Amino acid sequence: MRVLAQVAMVMNLDKCIGCHTCSVTCKQTWTNRDGVEYVWFNNVETKPGVGYPRRHEDQERWRGGWQVDRRGRLKLRSGGRVKRLLGLFANPDLPDLDDYYEPATYDYDTLVTAPAGPHVPVIRPKSAITGEDMAITWGPNWEDDLGGAPEHAPADPNLAAMAEKVRMEFDKTFMFHLPRICEHCLNPACVAACPSGALYKREEDGIVLVDQDRCRGWRMCVSACPYKKVYVNHRTGKAEKCTFCFPRIEAGQPTVCAETCVGRLRYIGLVLYDADAVLGAARVAGPRDLLEAQRRVFLDPDDPKVAAAARAAGIAEDWIEAARRSPVYRLAMRYRVALPLHPEYRTMPMVWYIPPLSPVLDAVTGMGADADDPDNVFHAITDLRIPLGYLASLLAAGDTEVVAGALMRLSAMRAHMRARAIDGSVDEDLLAAAGMTAEEMEEMYRLLAIARYDERYVVPAAHREDAAALSAQVDGCSLDGEGGPGMTGFHPAGLTGRRPDGRLGLRLFTGRGGAA
Repeated sequence: MRVLAQVAMVMNLDKCIGCHTCSVTCKQTWTNRDGVEYVWFNNVETKPGVGYPRRHEDQERWRGGWQVDRRGRLKLRSGGRVKRLLGLFANPDLPDLDDYYEPATYDYDTLVTAPAGPHVPVIRPKSAITGEDMAITWGPNWEDDLGGAPEHAPADPNLAAMAEKVRMEFDKTFMFHLPRICEHCLNPACVAACPSGALYKREEDGIVLVDQDRCRGWRMCVSACPYKKVYVNHRTGKAEKCTFCFPRIEAGQPTVCAETCVGRLRYIGLVLYDADAVLGAARVAGPRDLLEAQRRVFLDPDDPKVAAAARAAGIAEDWIEAARRSPVYRLAMRYRVALPLHPEYRTMPMVWYIPPLSPVLDAVTGMGADADDPDNVFHAITDLRIPLGYLASLLAAGDTEVVAGALMRLSAMRAHMRARAIDGSVDEDLLAAAGMTAEEMEEMYRLLAIARYDERYVVPAAHREDAAALSAQVDGCSLDGEGGPGMTGFHPAGLTGRRPDGRLGLRLFTGRGGAA
């Protein structure tokens, strides 16, 4: 057993209101500069929907993540070394800028300097990439609150296996918001696919970063990431991605997206895991077995043997204590209400989600039943196959029983706390059905509903004695130098990047001076 620590996150989807505050603050902190105008390290998608970039979940098209071959070996969907070598200069699985969106700006000086006249001056949208006039036809939030859903959202890959009626009438059935960042996986495909070894996973906290000095812009990481959370800076030609705000994490502070979240839906904590068990868990045969396989990789920080092994591995005592207090471990392992995003990708993601109960409650209310009655909710969870099947395709590799179990525990918590508030009663049958004690139920309620700041974010600070090693690792992580965060400016000249068919291709951008 080789014990390592991993900083992880859980998001409660029932609390997300789709305000995009997390996206804006992340954008202003990390990608407010030239070359990454189209980049959103954090974005909030409305589901069902094709997402950002379009249909990023369609791995038959993009070949992201891992798969198990006939011999039971784990290999990248994008192919082995020879195939990636042959595709260095013509990668067919790389999204174009049109698959993301072409960012726009406006020449506001026209409004200020226009001469007096009978008509109000009008300004046209201009491409933030080329500086040319453009028509805005797509964006990262184009599907916000099911906007344009009848036309676009049926192409959502998660709806592919559902009945035709479901796919065409889902907008009448359910909707929820899905915030997404880099998953900082235990088995990251982007790291394995990088020919130059520029992407790496930090051993002390598991954060995946890009060494800008080693990056040669081969873009294999973009193809290999099944979540499409690695981007290309078209001015530098280098890869960039979510850093999990590691300077804040090292100081014991939460990420910017979590700090500014209006709904307080994000939880950050430390988990201990067995690094020697990761490969075996990632290559289990059945996709539906991957969730439990990943859970078995996590180690119980209250186990004296685990704590002793962590100390022997050099993990500090305050980090072990932080793992014991981790909200991520409690929600994923003890209460079992948090689930990973697309475990079938076999990257073993470390940003987990609590499935939304709202679609089920809306359906119960729509039938004229009492949404506070657990019997009605349990019946709806098991019988309402539309949202359950969709949630299962997102969070449990299609296993509806796993999602139903999480939703039932959440519903039981609501019923238990309602009974306690009304008459102080405790329904033992309800607790038995949920597989939890009254104490566990009330602890989960406190964590999900009224947790304090230091309960939602249990982030141990880095130790000063590790500062030299940390500094050596992050020299190339795009924090300094020309074009770093906060260095803004609009430079339309010299970056046309147009293909013969008129589309913008990210793969064309190779350097600061222009297109290849």
